[in-house]
Amino acid sequence: SKMRSRRENISSRKIWSRRSPILPESVDSFVRIYNGKTPVRCKITEGKVGHKSGEFASARKRKPPRLYRAGEKTALSKNSKKKN
Repeated sequence: SKMRSRRENISSRKIWSRRSPILPESVDSFVRIYNGKTPVRCKITEGKVGHKSGEFASARKRKPPRLYRAGEKTALSKNSKKKN
C-alpha cells in the first residue's frame, strides 16, 4: 500500500494543455501529458524547462518506412534487368 500511494503521487498530475510551457517548479517530477487519445507519462528534467509540454508526447502515429516507390515491385528485379 505504501508503494502504491507513492506511485499515485508520482504520476497523478495530468496536463491537457499541450501549449503550456514547462516551469522550473516541476523539475524532477512525473506528469502525464495528453496526446489526444491517452495521457503519456513523462519525467520533467532541467533540459525540458521552457519547452512546451506537447513536445514530449507525440500526437501522431508512426508510419512504417516506405521501401519502394509506386510502380516498383522489388529492387532485385530492377537490378537483374540491367545486367541482362
